Amino acid sequence: MISQKSVKEILETAKIQDIVEEFVNLKRAGVNLKGCCPFHNEKTPSFVVSPAKNIFKCFGCGKGGSPVQFLMEHETLSFPEALRYLAKKYNIELEETETTQEHIEARQLQDSLYLVNQFALEFYQEQLFQTDIGKSVGLSYFKQRGFREETIKKFGLGFAPNTKDKLTSTAINKGYNIDLLRKLALTTKYDSDFFRNRVIFTIHNMTGKVIAFAGRILDKNAKGPKYINSPETEVYHKSKVLYGIYFAKQQIRKKDECILVEGYTDTISLHQAGIENVVASSGTSLTIGQINLIKRYTPNIKILYDGDAAGIKAALRGLDLVLEQDMNVKVVLLPDGEDPDSYLQKVGSTAFSEYIDKEAKDFILFKTNLLLEDAANDPIKKVKVTQEIINSIARIPDPLKRAVFIQKCSQLTEIEENVLVESVNKQVVLLVRKRREEYKREQRQKERTARQNNAQTNNSGNFPTNAPPPSADPSFPDAPPPEGGELPPEELGVQPNIAATGAEIQERDIIRILINLGHNIYDKEDNLSVAEYLLANIEDVLDDFENKEYEAIAKHYAEQLLQNHKPNLHYFLNHSNQSFSQIALDLSASPYEYSPNWEEMHKVLLQTQKMPELNFIKDSEDALLRFKLRKIEKMMATNLQKGKTAQDEGDFDKTMVHLKIQAKLKAMHSEISTQLGTVVLKYDK
Repeated sequence: MISQKSVKEILETAKIQDIVEEFVNLKRAGVNLKGCCPFHNEKTPSFVVSPAKNIFKCFGCGKGGSPVQFLMEHETLSFPEALRYLAKKYNIELEETETTQEHIEARQLQDSLYLVNQFALEFYQEQLFQTDIGKSVGLSYFKQRGFREETIKKFGLGFAPNTKDKLTSTAINKGYNIDLLRKLALTTKYDSDFFRNRVIFTIHNMTGKVIAFAGRILDKNAKGPKYINSPETEVYHKSKVLYGIYFAKQQIRKKDECILVEGYTDTISLHQAGIENVVASSGTSLTIGQINLIKRYTPNIKILYDGDAAGIKAALRGLDLVLEQDMNVKVVLLPDGEDPDSYLQKVGSTAFSEYIDKEAKDFILFKTNLLLEDAANDPIKKVKVTQEIINSIARIPDPLKRAVFIQKCSQLTEIEENVLVESVNKQVVLLVRKRREEYKREQRQKERTARQNNAQTNNSGNFPTNAPPPSADPSFPDAPPPEGGELPPEELGVQPNIAATGAEIQERDIIRILINLGHNIYDKEDNLSVAEYLLANIEDVLDDFENKEYEAIAKHYAEQLLQNHKPNLHYFLNHSNQSFSQIALDLSASPYEYSPNWEEMHKVLLQTQKMPELNFIKDSEDALLRFKLRKIEKMMATNLQKGKTAQDEGDFDKTMVHLKIQAKLKAMHSEISTQLGTVVLKYDK
């Protein structure tokens, strides 16, 4: 187990912006940083990183938390794994207490697939560098491609010998489980090696862990495909992986552009030449998962194609999906007979970079020119080409971008702009309808599933009285889902915004101040903290909170004070109670902020109060008064009902008692309202 001392050191050292920037392209927005959320598909950034609070929060899907929680969510890590990741990043030496065998086995089971893949990488590299056949065949091939030894080691290139079960038997002899070898497809069901007599390319995930391999055969006369890849496993989902992304992500973010090539060797050659913002699709059409992977770092993609016209046309058909994600796509056509690797070797890195910058054409215009060349003067073909171009333009979410491309395409096709506008608008409507129908189908399927689940638990077939039947879907929008394929917040895991009672609102405000400001000093003479001031004043009603989660936090805070602990925001953000941490996140993050420009640039200061973060004394006092006001209003309503009941029963004495109590409560209500500057229009309903 990792010691509490190490945990504390890691939590205090880790900076949220350092961690998030490894995966998301962030831009400065006042005192915060903003970017597109890595947890759901969006075109308008709603993902906010607060360096001051050391937290992240997405106001689209609701996810948020500390650096540890980001890694746990984004990389599917356990809490100890996330801590180890941060310890390695910040060079923190971990102190670990003795763990039970049960804990050791559980951790080994969780890491086992990655461990076996790492063993396989080391095996293939050993075969490449330390065996005669590996050196003469594999290493010779890589060096012929111009790869230096440090590049070979960096990308995990290796060699699989032409033996039946060399890797499998070596792994078993070293104690690795054959079932895991089979699960990763390193070993076939016949207990033979999956990769044989091939040079090996290692595939890494975003954090650099080995998740899969690809093997290239070198014998031109051998039967079988040129390349074979690991099949999908629990750690490898091909549609969500781009080759080289681990090595390219920082440069993609820095240069605000991703260069996309087709093959492994193209990627490696460009990286070795210093062009490091490069990834490969590994010969497949881009998927939503791969597009979103790039979009985390940049909205700009530059795709390099060799001179094969037929191949280019086939590849272009799949790029409409990229347009739907509101990405900016450019295409570079390399000279005839050249691929990125060969052309780089021919002209060098400087000339290569200059060429792809100069020759980059916007995807829509490139596609238009290419298809028009094919159509020549054939009017039927020209109509077909125009329709295909219209279909592509219609997929662009931004109407301004659509307008620009319509104008350009009108000039190229010699078709009047208004005709193209009308056709594109019709296609946009059709696409929106299609998305809406798909959304409705998903909703109906969810309703059917809900009814089936309910039928299993309720033989009568009736729905609970406190919830509408599944067919009543108040959250379904009258308008179609937003362009770009984004779904309503409900589909992203955001719960409907249920209105809280007045009392709950004030309870929430008390908890907000406790979590964010409770550790600050309220009274310097008595060394009284804000939390001690608030809790001392609400101690008698701690058992009377309407929101039991808020009540639990208030009681927990009081217990911590008794133990001479003063919890702060990060204590709650990293609390083992998920309810506590989620509430802390919700109460500490806001999509709005006070703009420093008013003070720094315009010399305009707040006139009636201190800056928000320094105003905790007045904030605490007002929150406490509002809290008391709501509690008194609740007592007044309860007392009034009791008085009416006594009056209806003819109990004069009890009625008079309740009238006196009501008068006293009204006086208290009036006094607090005066302190708050609140105008009371009516006491009773």
